[in-house]
Amino acid sequence: MTQLMGRPLLEVPGELGGRPVLADLLAGVRTALVGLALVGVPVLGLWIATPYADSDAAGATRLAGALWLLGHGAPVLRGGADAPLTLTPLLLGALMVVRLYRAGAGAASRRGLRSRWGGPVAVWTGYCAVAVGVVLHCAGPGPFRSRVLPDLLVVGLLAGLSTAAGFRSVRPETAFARFLRSVAVGTGSWFDRLPPDWRPVGGMPAVCRAAAAAGAGLVAAGGLLVAGAAVLDAMTGGGRGMALLGRGPAALSGLLLLTVLLLPNAVLWGAAYALGPGFEVGAGTLVSPGGTELGAVPEFPLFALLPQEGPGGWRLAVLLLPLLAGLVPAVLLGRAAAGRRSPVGAGPWTPAATAVAALAAALLLGAGAAALGWLSGGALAAGRMARLGPVPWWTGLAAAGWLAAVAVPGALLVRHRALGPAGVECADGVECADAVEQAEAVEGPVDARSPAGGTAGLVRPAPGRGVHARLTVPVRRRALELRARTHALVRRLSGQRGPTG
Repeated sequence: MTQLMGRPLLEVPGELGGRPVLADLLAGVRTALVGLALVGVPVLGLWIATPYADSDAAGATRLAGALWLLGHGAPVLRGGADAPLTLTPLLLGALMVVRLYRAGAGAASRRGLRSRWGGPVAVWTGYCAVAVGVVLHCAGPGPFRSRVLPDLLVVGLLAGLSTAAGFRSVRPETAFARFLRSVAVGTGSWFDRLPPDWRPVGGMPAVCRAAAAAGAGLVAAGGLLVAGAAVLDAMTGGGRGMALLGRGPAALSGLLLLTVLLLPNAVLWGAAYALGPGFEVGAGTLVSPGGTELGAVPEFPLFALLPQEGPGGWRLAVLLLPLLAGLVPAVLLGRAAAGRRSPVGAGPWTPAATAVAALAAALLLGAGAAALGWLSGGALAAGRMARLGPVPWWTGLAAAGWLAAVAVPGALLVRHRALGPAGVECADGVECADAVEQAEAVEGPVDARSPAGGTAGLVRPAPGRGVHARLTVPVRRRALELRARTHALVRRLSGQRGPTG
């Protein structure tokens, strides 16, 4: 009896051995309220700390609700002219997605039978119920107003996708999981339609890993540019950003809060800048390595980091960052093309199949870059400030082009080095017998001596061979001598002796 009295009411199993629908419904309500509190508490705190505030508590709560809706990507109207505000704070959006994902996973992880209205459906319903209240509260007069039907549609779509993804992560045999699996299989079967010599067998995981690595490299490049611009502004830019912060504690805290929320947007804008197309800060403007054309911009710390107007000059050096971001994908694809991390019996890919895999990774990266560029942009007002952020299709084309230009030759080179001259995979640090035989057939006899003697596998060109052999043989000879001496040194340090020792 004590144990039964100590258990929460909502944890009592139902007649079918599952969790009641009401509990999952309240879990969705709790998820929405926690997200709303993450926004509402700082906003109300700033309203309390602001002296001579020109709005009441209802205005502060409407502002918090508008920010919560913006975090979901829902459009909001600003001012008496009903100017559109669609710039989504991606950090806030990521927090909402994570909360919904965990709520869906938590609903799916509870064992037992349940009705069809339980689980993620109940979680989604509870979340949308809170969204209805927020939208109706923000629909009244004020500096920020919601658009009832579009906002509800956007919040409901985001909540449904995030909750379903969390539910799928725990229950992989749902209909949604089968749909995603069929899409993945259909994407991977695209390679099966190619001719055999152009088909990277089992290459879809390697393509996805390469695209993810390239995307991570571009995001790191964008973060590096934002950090470098902040340092340059503090050191040589006259402190334009710091001048905006000296407006009292409340204004300073509000600007810092908005800056943190929009920092992921700025990083993605920096990635678009490094790719070359750049981004816009208003209609008729352009911020790119080739030059900057700006007019009057709002006073905001992140906008203070924009480069000065004029030609690019030394800023064209940032175009090296996409080249560096493509090195890791090239290595991953080259190693996969050599037969490493491939299905059993797949074998190495042909050079044509390696190029196809690299181009597929470039297309996948381009699609992701275009989507992120669209999500990071938006509008601050009507008219001139209706266009902010990267142009999605330009950003996607640039990302795909840069990765293709680096990954195709890079993957072919890594594949060639991994397979050796004969086209078969060599073990680490050991020359394959087939490679040596081909070297003997093309370049002449191979003088193989004991590694302990200090010279191993010295390649001598045969008389009458071509110019390529006479140019490459000395380089290979020096490399083999260095490897043999290193091997001999390792054997001595480990206490081993050669065959004659």
